[in-house]
Amino acid sequence: MLSLPRCLLILCAAFALPAAAVRADAAAALHAAVATERARPVAPRFPRDAFLVRPAISGVTLSPDGRRVAYLHEQNGHRSLWLLPADGGEPRRLLGETDAQQLEWSHDGRWLLLQSPRQLFAVAVAGQGGSGAIAALGGREQGKWVMVDPSQPAAVLLRERVPATLDSPERWRFVRVDMQGRRTLLHEDAHRLVDAAFDRSGRLAYLQRVEGTALVIHRVDAQGRMHEAVRCAHLRRCSLLPMTGAGRPWLRSDLGGDLQRLLRLAADGTLATVHVDPRGEADLDALVLDPADGTPRIASYRGTVASSYGLDAHAQRQLGILRARFPGRCLELALGASHWLVGELGSSLQGERWHLFDPRTGQLRDILEQPPKGNDGKPAQWLPEAAMGRQLPVAWRAADGMRLHGFLWLPPGRDPRTLPLVALVHGGPWNGVQAEEFGSGIAQFLVNRGYAVFEPNFRGSTGYGRRYTLAAQGDFGNGRVQQDIVEGVRWLLGQGVGDARRVGIVGASFGGYSTLLGVTFQPELFKVGVAMVPPPDFAWDMRWIARSGEALQLSRYIPFKDWLRLLSLDLDDPVAMGRLHAQSPLAHAARMNRPLLLFAGGEDHRVAIRGVLGYAARLTLLGKDVNLLVDAEAGHHGSIQPVAREAQYYLTALMLHRHLGGAAPTPPGPALRDYLRHSLRIAGSDLHAVGLEPTPEP
Repeated sequence: MLSLPRCLLILCAAFALPAAAVRADAAAALHAAVATERARPVAPRFPRDAFLVRPAISGVTLSPDGRRVAYLHEQNGHRSLWLLPADGGEPRRLLGETDAQQLEWSHDGRWLLLQSPRQLFAVAVAGQGGSGAIAALGGREQGKWVMVDPSQPAAVLLRERVPATLDSPERWRFVRVDMQGRRTLLHEDAHRLVDAAFDRSGRLAYLQRVEGTALVIHRVDAQGRMHEAVRCAHLRRCSLLPMTGAGRPWLRSDLGGDLQRLLRLAADGTLATVHVDPRGEADLDALVLDPADGTPRIASYRGTVASSYGLDAHAQRQLGILRARFPGRCLELALGASHWLVGELGSSLQGERWHLFDPRTGQLRDILEQPPKGNDGKPAQWLPEAAMGRQLPVAWRAADGMRLHGFLWLPPGRDPRTLPLVALVHGGPWNGVQAEEFGSGIAQFLVNRGYAVFEPNFRGSTGYGRRYTLAAQGDFGNGRVQQDIVEGVRWLLGQGVGDARRVGIVGASFGGYSTLLGVTFQPELFKVGVAMVPPPDFAWDMRWIARSGEALQLSRYIPFKDWLRLLSLDLDDPVAMGRLHAQSPLAHAARMNRPLLLFAGGEDHRVAIRGVLGYAARLTLLGKDVNLLVDAEAGHHGSIQPVAREAQYYLTALMLHRHLGGAAPTPPGPALRDYLRHSLRIAGSDLHAVGLEPTPEP
């Protein structure tokens, strides 16, 4: 029997409020926030490259005893490993060169685990010997990190796939590996393994595996026999926490409700809610566990606001101190016996800030204040927070009555009615914009150039519950999802935000697809479009992904085509796929009559470059005003070349300036101009006007 938490009853009551009252509340909140932003001082215009700086520090992690912070420091193209004492003192370099991308501590705090794409490396940090590679990752057996084994002093859990042979089918296994690379097989299975939980003795007590389209959690008894405990079907989300408590596991799941929450499995097989968002709005975003026994101590949510809640009296008291010190911030926390590590994120805070908190005294100390890296790789400076835009939550009603969420950014000190408005659409579409998210900086860059920026979390977005995500019902053509975005823009215009004559649309991946839809089917609203790695035909691109290695990256564990079918996108349904194609920008290229800038990557394995090139060629043959830049080395998430990021910002600013009237971009320097000449494939009227032409092929 699943328990129904009291806050869900409150949420149901909130849904019963009259729609007019909800709309009035949303409008009043928006007007108050807009008035606050208009009263702020006008911000100076910052150089383009100031928005392209990146942190020099990464992989920051706290030892279980809370006395040491390990981190990676990148400088002059080299990444090194460092150790900082929590009680004060200078940091100590442990490795001068590493390709590691993530750090973890062993449970006893005597080892640091360095994850790189190809191997797992153990570094002895307590004076003992034995540092070295302990396991291969990737490769033929697809070795993958699962967790630090919380039941052992120093071991990790890996998941491996045993490929099929002529004599035997594919198998999956959980393997425990210690710091000397010794391996212990914990479980082997014909089903794909996903997750695990241990009891205090170190025995594998629960495991999760894929069975058809369901994620199923099994209890493993002392004899190794499995007994089904929880079945998560129909895209119900569930994952195990690493340790059981009194033999009972904790789960992150949306079983028993709409929102993902913290659940506990009882001895009789029932699930009880331990914590769910008190606001009744957002999925569980993060859990902070006790380093000693794995008990969940803090639950965090990031819906329209970022919020954290202590799950015991001590955690509640300490969080009260931190909330008073960092009001409104998103806090990423790690607990140690003597100190807490506090990562501070904010929508107006470029780059994460790091602090050490002593829960015994309430004292905080700023740490890791190294300057960021500029786009040229040299030390730079963070943008001043006081001059940045602030992420304002907004909510609007779709025409069918669904309440939708998003965020608005405004230039400080400006009259919002006179501003050009840009819809910045996120990718995915199964993704979302989170509260207190500075993000890549493109929103702040546009705000600093004088634009109001709207980031809609249309239906299908994640983070607001299962119903919110599934509500898209596969309608990703010129249908309900696109109308959510359009209606959000029109609602903002109706509230006095933005000049209706100067509205543009920008996005990457699915956001780029939405951009193509906007300039094709809503040209009366969107006067210009900037589309990065956009699929011109969503149905065709989903079929293409289904035949590639990217499929399981998106669906994670469930077979991609089954996963899409559960999301109301059946790739084998010719009627549904035909409808999506019939509503695609590709099928209506002749209707596209707005200036358009396209970006494509030669190494993009998620959006086929030939699809983007074919679409651009069709537009050119039709005499459309289109610009195309192709970076031969760029993947779906961009290029490794710093100049490529600057090119995106420059060309986006140029297009919006010429058609919406924001600030003119600073002309490109020699390196950027050279990159543009070699990367441009098609130059429309806007690039002709500034003297940019593709370099002729030899």
